[in-house]
Amino acid sequence: MALESEASESEVPPDATALALDIGGTKLAAGIVTGAGELLVSRRAPTADATDGEELFARLCDLAEDVLEEWRDFQQSNTESGNSQVSPIVIGVGCGGPMRDCNRLVSPLNIAVWRDFPLGERLSQRFSLPVAVENDAKALALGEGWRGAAQGVANYIAMVVSTGIGGGIVLEGRLLHGADNNAGHIGHVFVEPDGRADAAGARGNLEGQASGLAIAETTGHPPADASDEVRRQVGEYVGRAVASVANLLDLQLAVVSGSVALGYGEIFFKSAQETIDKLCKIDFSRGTRIIPGGLGEDGPLIGAAAVGFQELGYSVLLTSQEGF
Repeated sequence: MALESEASESEVPPDATALALDIGGTKLAAGIVTGAGELLVSRRAPTADATDGEELFARLCDLAEDVLEEWRDFQQSNTESGNSQVSPIVIGVGCGGPMRDCNRLVSPLNIAVWRDFPLGERLSQRFSLPVAVENDAKALALGEGWRGAAQGVANYIAMVVSTGIGGGIVLEGRLLHGADNNAGHIGHVFVEPDGRADAAGARGNLEGQASGLAIAETTGHPPADASDEVRRQVGEYVGRAVASVANLLDLQLAVVSGSVALGYGEIFFKSAQETIDKLCKIDFSRGTRIIPGGLGEDGPLIGAAAVGFQELGYSVLLTSQEGF
């Protein structure tokens, strides 16, 4: 849905709020985010042990209800100072992909209990609010352009390197969508000939080599326990993928978040940057940079809120064609 046309040219009102939901293969998260991009309350719950799709949906709704209740309590405690209570105006969702039918049906690779699950419709029925669903990495791209490390940048890719790997691409100040809203899926850029297969069975792509699941299966240990050599190798794989995107799309910035990337820190980013420098030799891609996301652990929820606010017609990205 969209508001009247004048909203499409306006920034999000700072006192507006969104119920933001982030759905990944390891965890669910819910929070209240303001129009200023501030995460006020949030909660998390595990994803992996859900036995069927309805149980997972019920868990997500319970988490959202808990956050809404905490938000109401928070506001109630401030009513004496004259603050009025503000209810969320939209639900914004970032969910693992792929998706179908313009994000109406979700089938996250790392959430086996949801296949063609009508997530947005079910949430709208449950909470009686407009709902916008987007790929979680594309949601992060919006969030980083709205309030994070890509503010004021018209051309960039944002990535999540976590349990899985995804991306969102912004060109000329607009988030790319593609034929069925799955554009930017950098996890399926091929980086290692004859490498291991990912959850979809594709062999040699980035997700199959550098995701948290791939690292755990390859090393036999949780990704957080990886050696420095593994961390460097993961950075190199990500650098290969970023270089390919930079050479293809004429962009010079990659903003990377996720538990693997941020957890591996300097070793990861140094290796990725060195690889990009080796592979980006054409004039327009030379100098491409890879940097940590600016929103940290709050990025997925702030990005989900940006998805919701944009659905209502508010501007969350740079719209000029100014470059980086």
